[in-house]
Amino acid sequence: MDCSEYFPIWDKLTPVQQNKIRGSAIRRSVKKGAVIHSGSTDCTGLLLIRSGHLRAYILSEDGREISIYRLFELDICLLSASCMMQNIQFDITIEAEKDSELWIIPPENYKELMEESAPLANYTNQIMASRFSEVMWLIEQIMWRSFDKRLAAFLLEESMIEETGRLRITHEKIGNHLGSAREVVTRMLHYFQKEGIVKLTRGSIEILDTKRLQELAHT
Repeated sequence: MDCSEYFPIWDKLTPVQQNKIRGSAIRRSVKKGAVIHSGSTDCTGLLLIRSGHLRAYILSEDGREISIYRLFELDICLLSASCMMQNIQFDITIEAEKDSELWIIPPENYKELMEESAPLANYTNQIMASRFSEVMWLIEQIMWRSFDKRLAAFLLEESMIEETGRLRITHEKIGNHLGSAREVVTRMLHYFQKEGIVKLTRGSIEILDTKRLQELAHT
């Protein structure tokens, strides 16, 4: 997979600029659970996901996690290189949810290219705006949607990602994604089980009634 596949404005870059991107990109393999970027003081660089899944999340003062977005094949992670943008820093952590393959473009190289190329700078701003939209959407979900609806939506999303109705995921991990305590997740899952929506077994959740989950998630 070539770096050109990540940039729809690739043909607007000069051959020299294209070679700078290709020449500076570092290929990296990461194992499931590995932390790739941690905090605003860490400036890893621009991440281009070749394969696998990444999760970006923030931590509360008491150590509680909440996912702000997830990244898949052909996605670009810009917040891991926020240090290259003046007055913009994000205290986020990025970890691999699965074994993943990445290209990493050092922030100083990418910043130099943005200063040279207006199309690249504009595209980078579009990515940043998209991420901000995702964060605002997340805030709205937390503030205005009840936890049962958020949990139903998460189970549907996870089922689609994993392509199975039997999810191998712990209640604690779900809590980390949704910014909630494990006990709250467990209580709601037991309610779903009582209603015949899911079946709980040790280490897994089986979705029994997708339609009910969809109705609940979209209410």
